[in-house]
Amino acid sequence: MTIQERAARVRLLLLDVDGVLTDGVVYVHGDGGESKGFHIKDGAAIVWAQHAGLKVGLLSARHSGSTMHRAAQLAIRIVRQGMASKRAAFDEILLETGLAESEVAYMGDDLLDLPVLARAGLSAAPADAAAEVRQAVHWVSAADGGRGAVRELIELVLRAQRRWDSVVAGYAER
Repeated sequence: MTIQERAARVRLLLLDVDGVLTDGVVYVHGDGGESKGFHIKDGAAIVWAQHAGLKVGLLSARHSGSTMHRAAQLAIRIVRQGMASKRAAFDEILLETGLAESEVAYMGDDLLDLPVLARAGLSAAPADAAAEVRQAVHWVSAADGGRGAVRELIELVLRAQRRWDSVVAGYAER
């Protein structure tokens, strides 16, 4: 099956957070709080994907207030954090959404993501993902994590579904 055929079947974009939506750096402040940076192009593309009818979800092994805040900003309703097993969380998400594995695109960057990447209909990784992850996925972005990799994946999916031109036209007409 080609990448375009896999992308055409996607109904849910499921994303790891640290190393995919961020560059993997967590700033720990003196008061114990933390912060991380999210790429604005990735956020815009998430909004486009949702407007085009795709569901978007986050799956992170770490629990982070910053992740919850970003999910709320982007109206992402499927959020799993602090999961000991990403595989079990993936099963929960499939059950709750009623989707098949083949209808899910998952982007991960490290070894913890391998169990979900092995099952997703379209598995993807940022350019700077662990070598083992890049070798295991269907598609690797030209961009690093936290630097537009998610936007590239979303554009790939929307193009395969023939929805990209309507996204572009929506801005060209303004």
